Amino acid sequence: MKQIITTEKRPIKLWLDDIDDGAMGQARNLANLPFVYKHIAVMPDAHLGYGMPIGGVMATEDVIIPNAVGVDIGCGMCALRTSLTGISSDQLKAIVKIIRRTVPLGFKHHKTRQSKALMPKTEFPLEELPLVSQEYKNALTQLGTLGGGNHFIEIQKGSDGHIWITIHSGSRNLGFKVANYYNRLAVQLNARRGSTIPRNWQLAFLPLSSEAGRQYIREMDYCVEFALANRKLIMERVMEAFRAVASPVSFSSFINIAHNYAAMETHFHRQVMVHRKGATRAREGEMGIIPGSQGTPSYIVRGKGNSESFESCSHGAGRKMGRKQAQRQLDLETEVKKLDDQGIIHSIRGRRDLDEAAGAYKNIDQVIENQIDLVEVVVTLHPLAVIKG
Repeated sequence: MKQIITTEKRPIKLWLDDIDDGAMGQARNLANLPFVYKHIAVMPDAHLGYGMPIGGVMATEDVIIPNAVGVDIGCGMCALRTSLTGISSDQLKAIVKIIRRTVPLGFKHHKTRQSKALMPKTEFPLEELPLVSQEYKNALTQLGTLGGGNHFIEIQKGSDGHIWITIHSGSRNLGFKVANYYNRLAVQLNARRGSTIPRNWQLAFLPLSSEAGRQYIREMDYCVEFALANRKLIMERVMEAFRAVASPVSFSSFINIAHNYAAMETHFHRQVMVHRKGATRAREGEMGIIPGSQGTPSYIVRGKGNSESFESCSHGAGRKMGRKQAQRQLDLETEVKKLDDQGIIHSIRGRRDLDEAAGAYKNIDQVIENQIDLVEVVVTLHPLAVIKG
């Protein structure tokens, strides 16, 4: 931990020195909410979000806040180790070509619906999940699709000598629809009940005891499971590409973590609703993934179960530039040369791709160094090929 701010109703505990003013203002807002438990934890990759900073962790009593989960509910990472200890440039290019053919990228969906058997199972009938049931047929075409923004498929060489595969993706349009609906509902209900929380904080809440709160949790949980199902299908397509090009090859067990969700957990001897928005759970011994930016290392980590962070860690490097700012300010030739000099097959083709260049992100090594009390590094992964939406 780098610093503790005690000027608000609740302390703010930060694992970084260089937080931007916007994200710090949001953290202060969180610390002044009447239902916050203990303190606010801010991870080393923190930056400005909607309502709550990306990289924020907050525990609440009796309420849940849709904007403290975010619009890409269940977004997260998965990784697995292959049996390969080497791979040629030609093999990489062939694998990337197959992936681009079998995994829709960006805003693209499958032309046909995927099998319902791949969708999450639920203890509730679909008709009791209004947004999920409304979007179910569309979700079948989004299952196994990457999405845009900072989502990626990456092939990497691990410090353990093996080739690894990592995937970053979320709940696609399903999570977006659920998030926006329940945030709007929370805004309406808070206004009707005369909430004292300023509307411009973008932190409208739903009581856990309310039907709206219970409904949001059910639909949020489904989106978390849908995001996992999405990553699993993408990974299966990537594994098929490896089998087609680099057989014989086998694969390790699957590591999966989400970093946009809320869950009831016990901390400091009390049951609380922990919101992680761009933060990863890091219980003692729990395996996790902290990706870098395009062209920088990623890390397989093991949690240390630090109670001060509500057993959490960062979800990545964290942005230091907004998307449009990066497109305006970064030099295309310089960013491409960084990747080409490393021999990385990458996804920067023009100026509009600079929003995902390494220069738009914080130094991942410093981010890792700032959280050595939260996780330990198990394997360092160096990029070989990066596919983005």
